[in-house]
Amino acid sequence: MQAIEQFAPGVILHGGDYNPDQWLDRPDTLEDDIRFMKEAHINEATLGVFAWSMEEPEEGRYDLDWLEKTVDRLYENGIRTILATPTGAMPHWLTEKYPEVMKVDEHGIRRMHGQRHNFCPSSPVLRRKMQGINEALARRLGKHPGVIAWHLSNEYGGDSDAQTFIGCHCPYCEAAFRTYLKERYGTLEKLNRAWWAGFWSNRFTSWEQIHCPGEGSEHTMHGIKLDYRRFVSARMLDFARAERDAVRKYSDRPVCTNMMGTFDPLDYFKWAGELDFVSVDCYPQWHIQEDDTKMAQWASLYYALTRSLKRMPFLLMESVVSSVNWTPRNIIKRPGMHMLSSLQAIANGADSVQYFQWRASRGSSEKFHGAVISQLNGNNTRVFREVKALGERLEKLAPRVLGTVNRPQAAILYDWENIWAVNDAQALVNPFDFNKRFLTYYGAFWDRGIDTDLIDMDSDLTPYRLVFAPFNYMYRKGWVEKVRRFVENGGVFVTTCWSGIVDENDLCFLQVHPLADLLGIRPEEYDVSAPYMQNTIDWGEDHFLVKDVCGVIHAEGAEVLAVYGKNYYAGSPALTIHGYGKGKALYAAAEGREDFIGKLLDEALREAGVKCPIEMEPVHGVTVSCRQGDGRKLAFVQNFNNRMVEVFFRKPYQNAESGERVEGAICLEAYQCLILEETQRKTESLG
Repeated sequence: MQAIEQFAPGVILHGGDYNPDQWLDRPDTLEDDIRFMKEAHINEATLGVFAWSMEEPEEGRYDLDWLEKTVDRLYENGIRTILATPTGAMPHWLTEKYPEVMKVDEHGIRRMHGQRHNFCPSSPVLRRKMQGINEALARRLGKHPGVIAWHLSNEYGGDSDAQTFIGCHCPYCEAAFRTYLKERYGTLEKLNRAWWAGFWSNRFTSWEQIHCPGEGSEHTMHGIKLDYRRFVSARMLDFARAERDAVRKYSDRPVCTNMMGTFDPLDYFKWAGELDFVSVDCYPQWHIQEDDTKMAQWASLYYALTRSLKRMPFLLMESVVSSVNWTPRNIIKRPGMHMLSSLQAIANGADSVQYFQWRASRGSSEKFHGAVISQLNGNNTRVFREVKALGERLEKLAPRVLGTVNRPQAAILYDWENIWAVNDAQALVNPFDFNKRFLTYYGAFWDRGIDTDLIDMDSDLTPYRLVFAPFNYMYRKGWVEKVRRFVENGGVFVTTCWSGIVDENDLCFLQVHPLADLLGIRPEEYDVSAPYMQNTIDWGEDHFLVKDVCGVIHAEGAEVLAVYGKNYYAGSPALTIHGYGKGKALYAAAEGREDFIGKLLDEALREAGVKCPIEMEPVHGVTVSCRQGDGRKLAFVQNFNNRMVEVFFRKPYQNAESGERVEGAICLEAYQCLILEETQRKTESLG
């Protein structure tokens, strides 16, 4: 990760959130923590998250001596600092004196002080106060040799009460929303046309008639809701950009913020371009079921998405060493799972393993959230020993891993604007839940040990041989032409029912599907398979049950691979393939279950010539991720089963850590991660 390597050369970062401001009345705690960190091979600490009330206890009076002392002592002991800006939680003096900094909800009620992520990103007062504390931090510590990066705020928009409309409805935000729309459309005539505002007599005749949508105002018109989602993401990004500029005024350290994977309200593809590098917080709920495969797929999806934002390594900014405290059943990681789940992040492109949190709080809401150091027993715990073992392993792996990243030949479309639109379509299945459906497609790649990038419709397709676009409901401007070039030049494109329905304004296409000639089909109508009339997909000798959506289509040039088995459209195409230029396009008219999606993927992989980088027999719960660069290629073979399994390797490999030869039948222990290289590589053992 070039942005941060110059300030932390040669190390995989191992550390996480540390809150010494909670222990200033116990000065011995810092020295104990430093001793424990060194023992656990911790080389990084993230400081200052949520510390605004300690850093600026009164308006305009900055108290940063304790923070500088902590950075000094950590640096003296070989521990680097990522310094956070504190805007994730505002101090009481700020909200008491300037209530306008608090959000106004969709019912017009201003929030009271409390919790986190509750500020208005448009408030001029908040922006001035943010600039003051951020510049004070940057002046004091922005070029400290121990500070390697900036962590802006914390989980922007992470409002648990409103996962969709996280925006503020105050007068500042309403005015900013109207400005956003004026810049996007120019005239009310164009806006009315884009929103199809004649429906239900919704035509606007002045900009002041437009309000932020919500339950207390317009919340049925798709156009205004879609644009509001775009605005909320853009407005929060504008605030993050202002934070970035404030610290850059006095500091040359790279800047990131901790993202949250598939978090719905923020379009992270647009955010990534404003940051020097990206990071993610990931909290899989291991062991809630006997089989951890689905959870492993979910975590892998988070990492693949984060890596894909810049197609470069990222930081795992937050994870948990044991259990969280905010789910219905907070299950402790079983022995071995911490090592495996941490290496899963490394396997998928992370150059760090960081935790929330280093030392558990004594009180308040997260005192029982997992930590490396809990309230009792200091370093004499199983958790500490597992963290130490991981730290030792990461140090040995660093020379091999750093400078490499995953370079998949396959990609899956994950476009925030498409997701917002398809989930709000009010058709077929409500709620649609794109992410749940998407995981089934991503999981099919995971099962086969094939890395995939996640892309949006602005992404470059040229690095890939295969592109999957499930439920590509919206075709944004330029997407049709991009897909055509990709397939014409030899790529394999796979899409599904409920794709190519609307344009970027959520207006339905008329007369002809935009990619009808490329797909070789003519869609006619859509059905939903009810339990009492469960349809089937008949593909040769195989018969698969339909999950939900059945697209009734006609093949017009495409070869039919599978047909429906029942209903009035029995015998009509359920899956087609069509040559176009040098490539091919597959269209799955039926929404199948995992078994059908698996066979569809196998067909697409064969057409594209994409394979797992390790020649091995597939085993349930075992996957492969591969990092490469500078002539190196490391394959992480990960067993997420809670039992030993036998894996058969069809060609010889070398264990990258021990140097031993790996070939034929090999037993993988429960939660084991085996790191392999090609046997031709001449290298010394890591051991």
